[in-house]
Amino acid sequence: MKNLDKNERKILCGRQFTAQELQDVIETVRMFPKLSRHELAKTICEGLSWVAPNGRYKIESCKQLLEKLEAQNEINLPEKRNTQPHSHGQVICGEHTGAEPEITGNVSDVAPIELEPVRKREDIRLWNEYVERYHILGYKRPFGAHQRYFIRSGAPERRRLGCMLFSASAWALAERDAWIGWNKEKRSQRLHLIVNNTRFLIFPWVRVKNLASKALSLAAKQVRRDFKERYGYEPVLLETFVDVEHYEGTCYKAANWISLGLTAGRGRMDRYTQYLSTPKQIFMYPLVPDFRAHLCGERTTGGEVL
Repeated sequence: MKNLDKNERKILCGRQFTAQELQDVIETVRMFPKLSRHELAKTICEGLSWVAPNGRYKIESCKQLLEKLEAQNEINLPEKRNTQPHSHGQVICGEHTGAEPEITGNVSDVAPIELEPVRKREDIRLWNEYVERYHILGYKRPFGAHQRYFIRSGAPERRRLGCMLFSASAWALAERDAWIGWNKEKRSQRLHLIVNNTRFLIFPWVRVKNLASKALSLAAKQVRRDFKERYGYEPVLLETFVDVEHYEGTCYKAANWISLGLTAGRGRMDRYTQYLSTPKQIFMYPLVPDFRAHLCGERTTGGEVL
């Protein structure tokens, strides 16, 4: 941010910001030009852990900050939309997400498998209910660029087999960042090119061998296209974290994801070691051969750095 020393702190909209935090806000707006103002505010609040005493994100304060930055010509905000934000109420699980008859066999028995992008409001509501009811972590509203999927079977009848979600990557991850070889500046500019598989659920009545690794393989081929269509850019790297207390990450290993070891036991968006969590195993999956060049700004098209 202009005219702010890196060690200086500035109070804006009731919060103290470092120069780096303000730069992060500016970069978030730049990286996600297709998000609404409300979605941008939620994304920024999550990244900065900007919450009120009751734990809710300070959306209105963040919107005021964005308008101040726009008035200072630091950012260009999208036009205001005449839409109301969705309710933040608890997900209520109805009978339509109840357990179904068991499905067993090999993945070939239910082929062709496909990933169905979830975009209609009623389908999003159904996806949320499935995840809230059957995923060990439950449902948490994804902020920023994200894409939900239903895993579908093709035979003997078309049925839902599970759910997947790809959304914002972890802000700072020492093992990943060293593996990529980028610095803080390049990370802040290109972090959106990494997306995280934040939810992966195979329904408990589905016992189909190799289904999970097949779904991951399909995602690796589809995520770039879907993000391009929805947000105007193509991710180049996938990441995920596996809780080693509950899982071994077998499906990620089978799908050729790369293990980078364990996290330091901090939250995904924690930059200041304030929010501790249990260590997770880190898995990465490159979507293009030259992903490091993309992430480090060395990939060029027509002489311009991407």
